[in-house]
Amino acid sequence: MSGDNIYMNYYNALGPVDPQVQNRDGKLVAALGYLDKINDLLAKAQNNTISQAEFLILKDFDLAELRAYEQAKELAVDLIQKWLVKYKFKDWVVHSDRTNVTLEEKKQRANEIANKLSNNNIWKSHGRAINLEELREMNLKIIDYGDDKELICKIDDYYSIMKDYVAKYNFGVFVHTRRFL
Repeated sequence: MSGDNIYMNYYNALGPVDPQVQNRDGKLVAALGYLDKINDLLAKAQNNTISQAEFLILKDFDLAELRAYEQAKELAVDLIQKWLVKYKFKDWVVHSDRTNVTLEEKKQRANEIANKLSNNNIWKSHGRAINLEELREMNLKIIDYGDDKELICKIDDYYSIMKDYVAKYNFGVFVHTRRFL
């Protein structure tokens, strides 16, 4: 979401926003799963339908840990909103009806997209693939390079070289930035 453009074809997908955070055991866990479950338990408690076992889980949950999960989600949403407005929407100056696009409209659209991408009730899983059409339904402009054979070759070549590089040096994570070319 921090690019000027998003290039995808039929085979590409983005994942939903689901920050991975360390729990008290040092394991990476999906923050949104915890938040959803806690919210379910709180709703049951308010409706007086919570079981004794669920109450014990809720009672023993570390509030500082829960807040860290909330902050991770808030940070992810804030960054998406900031990046979309600053980069992706920077050249969006006119609506299709020829009226000017305001900064508030850019922020509103970014907010809608960020909140939808971070809605665990829609995507159900951190591993869920969100395809080009689903992203377009969110009013996110995507450049479909599926018919551009030259661009397909360049992207495939880059991916192949990057994949070999990552495998050669046994990287668990690889992030390509402007500083790393």
